Amino acid sequence: KQRHSYKHRGAGNTSSLLYLTIFGMGIQTTSHGEPYLHFLIPGIVAMATMTGSFSAIAQNMSVQRLYEKALDQIMVSATPLWQFILGQVIGGSLRGMYAGGIILLLTAPIRTNLIFNGLSILIMFLNGTVFATIALVMSFLAKSYTDAPRFTSYIIMPMSFLCNTFFSTDQMPAGFRQVISLLPLSQASGMIRAISNGEAPGGFGFAVLLAYLVVFGV
Repeated sequence: KQRHSYKHRGAGNTSSLLYLTIFGMGIQTTSHGEPYLHFLIPGIVAMATMTGSFSAIAQNMSVQRLYEKALDQIMVSATPLWQFILGQVIGGSLRGMYAGGIILLLTAPIRTNLIFNGLSILIMFLNGTVFATIALVMSFLAKSYTDAPRFTSYIIMPMSFLCNTFFSTDQMPAGFRQVISLLPLSQASGMIRAISNGEAPGGFGFAVLLAYLVVFGV
């Protein structure tokens, strides 16, 4: 199972790199007056933290709960359940940061003059924590081992493409645009992109991410 987990995370990093290569190197265009690669890299970093954190928790936790009865064992042990859950969330978030960090390392040789600092790392961690918490809730709702891939297909995959990663949400139809912009990945991508361009990320994005964290955490 551990080998499967590493294998799954490696596949996620490969997908992010593939997107970066195809869209960043293959499409020579501009976005908001800047090279498209400048728009793409922050979005890919945010997406990598999302997929890395979600994938690290959703499938493994579903197996542990349904087949290994890990939660039952925790509840009869001296370890409080909240500590087990907190450890899972933090571990998932760190794995998401690991995935995002790989993207940063791979794009470091590209001369983009993009800025990634401590605040960017904080947003990556917060974004990873949100999706690790969502994954934990989804794993509690899963009724079989096959439910985790369904959650990925119906929730994570659409967000990967729609939430301010590969293209801006500004041109989306009114109403739909507002809904998409309130999703956590949209805010994380926007904040990381703002920092990379030397701008302040603003407090609204942090408020949205913290709201998701509180709701799913509870």
